Amino acid sequence: MEEDDLQSLAPVLGRVPSGLFILTARQGEAETGMLVSWVQQCSFDPPQVTLAIRRERDVLAWLQPGAAFTLNLLSEGQTGLISHFGKGFALGEPAFTGLDVERTEGQAPILKSTLGYLLCQVAARHDVADHELLIARVTGGQMLQPDGRPYVHVRKSGLRY
Repeated sequence: MEEDDLQSLAPVLGRVPSGLFILTARQGEAETGMLVSWVQQCSFDPPQVTLAIRRERDVLAWLQPGAAFTLNLLSEGQTGLISHFGKGFALGEPAFTGLDVERTEGQAPILKSTLGYLLCQVAARHDVADHELLIARVTGGQMLQPDGRPYVHVRKSGLRY
């Protein structure tokens, strides 16, 4: 695509709204979390979601088919969690210091201050240029703040975060 065409579509593509989530994952005793925004429901029966993660993210090593993870849905105004998880954490680096976290055997951490969460299991992964597209079966979840509103994210440009 020509540079002029890219610059023309960038503001429109950036206005495609998305929610903001904290993906949490565990492998053995190690756990981590990262901010994700490209999440979308893609199936009713069984309930499934898709999410895209930039290929360089370390957590992809843990998110192989069958791996469990949690999507913690942020509510409006949860900028502290956005700042905390925005740059991500290296695998093995403490990611949850100072946060209210629920840990259950066989599940990734749940952030108790969020709007709600979805327990997920990776069903498939697909290479999509600079990202990996994950399809995940939703195995459980709960609203933690039933009256809350989800954080809706809109970017200025559809060519970068």
